[in-house]
Amino acid sequence: MLRLILRKLGLLIPTFIGVTLTSFFFIRLLPGDPILLLAGERGVSPERYQELLVQFGYDKPVWVQYLDYIWNILHGDLGTSIVTKQPVVKEFFTLFPATIELSLCAIIFAVVLGLPAGILAAVKRGKTLDHTVMTTALVGYSMPIFWWGLLLIIFFSGILQWTPVSGRISLMFWIEPVTGFMLIDSILSGQEGAFTSAVSHLILPTVVLGTIPLAVIARQTRSAMLEVLDEDYVRTARAKGLSRFRVVGIHALRNALIPVITIIGLQIGVLFAGAILTESIFSWPGIGKWMVDSIFRRDYPVVQGGLLMIAAIIMIVNLIVDLAYGLINPKIRHTE
Repeated sequence: MLRLILRKLGLLIPTFIGVTLTSFFFIRLLPGDPILLLAGERGVSPERYQELLVQFGYDKPVWVQYLDYIWNILHGDLGTSIVTKQPVVKEFFTLFPATIELSLCAIIFAVVLGLPAGILAAVKRGKTLDHTVMTTALVGYSMPIFWWGLLLIIFFSGILQWTPVSGRISLMFWIEPVTGFMLIDSILSGQEGAFTSAVSHLILPTVVLGTIPLAVIARQTRSAMLEVLDEDYVRTARAKGLSRFRVVGIHALRNALIPVITIIGLQIGVLFAGAILTESIFSWPGIGKWMVDSIFRRDYPVVQGGLLMIAAIIMIVNLIVDLAYGLINPKIRHTE
């Protein structure tokens, strides 16, 4: 197991270098000068413009800027926002709980509905339930997030007026941030109706962000279950007279979970990508909206630091998923 961990950690190094290259050069490929955008309509004199270039280090050659960027990263400094003058790390962790809260709710929504749907589709293979689940999953996977989000807003917020349109909680409440998670902070505040308001604001973003992962998990669970249900040990378990629940829920599901867990781990990246659109649609004050605003403002340090932090989180999650295989099936420890 230790050898497996060390090998996986070794693979993170080239990945880290690739992410730094991508995050550094991506924003610089976009048209627009961050200093001119910062100056706005007032403009800036040539002398002041040159001073700002030197201040932010943009007067140096690009390769020198990149080496400085790497040096600062190795010393734990992701830079300071050009616009807000706040450290990127501070801004990231201030907004990160909102994205984590939304992503956790979305993945729980996807797993709770996707796993049973995939299992039932596999058990009822070729029947109406199977076709219904797979058709619904295909539609959910193919649906654009921005269109799906606007559709839900029009129907549930506009026509039925069941849910709020945007934000994390009603403007009637002032919640002092303690944990950064609105569901927890609303309870800690002790204000009547605050938790209900936080939940109602979370429903639509959760459904929108969790739809694609739900569809993927359902389809993968069905495929994995169908493959396992044809194995000899499952037939043996049936021949011994074990109950259907025991055969499917214990003998088959445990081995079918290995590829499913891989898919769930990969969905973390999908959630962060989907959060960019979802947070923009619902004005959710998280990392996704922060990154979009920073790209428009050509805030180089924020885009670079934000991409690096998100990539690091995804890599850590994938490492945890790889290590989780050994807990589900101990044989994998010996094959690695």
